[in-house]
Amino acid sequence: MRRNRRRHKRRPNPKVLFPIAVLAVGIPGAVALITSRPQVQIQPPEVPPPLVRVIHVKRQSLQLKVHAQGNVTPRTESTLISQVPGQVVAVSPAFASGGFFEAGDLLASIDPRDYELALARARSQVAQAEVRVAREGEEAALARQEWERVGQGEPTDLVLRKPQLAEAKAALEAAQANMEQARLNLERTQIRAPYAGRVRSKTVDVGQFVNPGAPLARIYSVDYAEVRLSVPNDQLAYLDYSLNFRNETQAGPETILRTTFAGRRYAWSGRIVRVEGEIDPRTRMVTLVARVENPYARGGDPDRLPLAVGLFVEAEILGRQVENIVVLPRSAIRGRDRVLVVDNENRLRFRTVDILRASVGEVVVRSGLDQGERVCTSPLDAVVDGMRVRIFTDNDDVASAAQGGAG
Repeated sequence: MRRNRRRHKRRPNPKVLFPIAVLAVGIPGAVALITSRPQVQIQPPEVPPPLVRVIHVKRQSLQLKVHAQGNVTPRTESTLISQVPGQVVAVSPAFASGGFFEAGDLLASIDPRDYELALARARSQVAQAEVRVAREGEEAALARQEWERVGQGEPTDLVLRKPQLAEAKAALEAAQANMEQARLNLERTQIRAPYAGRVRSKTVDVGQFVNPGAPLARIYSVDYAEVRLSVPNDQLAYLDYSLNFRNETQAGPETILRTTFAGRRYAWSGRIVRVEGEIDPRTRMVTLVARVENPYARGGDPDRLPLAVGLFVEAEILGRQVENIVVLPRSAIRGRDRVLVVDNENRLRFRTVDILRASVGEVVVRSGLDQGERVCTSPLDAVVDGMRVRIFTDNDDVASAAQGGAG
């Protein structure tokens, strides 16, 4: 029994031998793998050139335009007043706010009876004065005959009744003047339109008593309308128009007026007719006046929107025609007057250009670019002269759409 126990204690333990065997096999294998691994070559990452959009330079002719805005105002606006006192006894249907009338139309009537009586009295006075003049004339003739028959020497004017005749003639002229004044007052009881126009507002109606000088209504003419357009002085260089403030005969540039009303877009054609007499001291702007004939389309298209007083409009003044220029989007300008041109090697090159006019959306270039050159319009954060770029094409659009769909 003791020998068997000793033999059992000397037998190797498998749990010890197995790890030793693994280490014995794994260490040489690991060394072999390490020694046989390929040499790693470090390469810098490749950054593709930025993708940019370009526009090809195309020289063309262009008519410059100046944009402004303003409100429609009437050419002539007047206040109708009463020249004689009296009660308003009748008004025309057109004598209402917004009513139209023609020149000479009767708008309102003042009670004429007092003035008819005054005219009758004036006629009576004229008749009496005429009788007196005739009587004094006959008496003057008799006085001269009597003097020639019995008188001696040169008669005085008083003897020949010349002062009396002159007084009678003066009284006749005064009576005639009074009659004419009475006739004029009678005519003034009828308030007539001085021109074709429209009533802006009225202040009297039937039954009211008015005094001389009392306002009856505000009216304005409708033969044409005007729009005051404030234009910055630097924009005036684009207009082919003399700024002589005394110029009254030169035909001004054509002006297109536009507005949106009741969901529809309307346009009218007019012309600049004059420059107002002063420059605004606060804004330093010059005010041009555009005129539109027949703003209410009388006798024309009934569906046309009237160019009513007070309507806000946007104006496009057609200016000078310029040749051989380049129009670029505003995004193409870098800084004040430089652009990025993509050369034949797809490298960016800075170029200084001569800008004729710059607006919010586009820039008009006078010189500095050649026909067919490519100008970069994409925004770039950091730009170096000579930097390589890729040109954005329609295929790039397709690829971007495919990536978006896959995502």
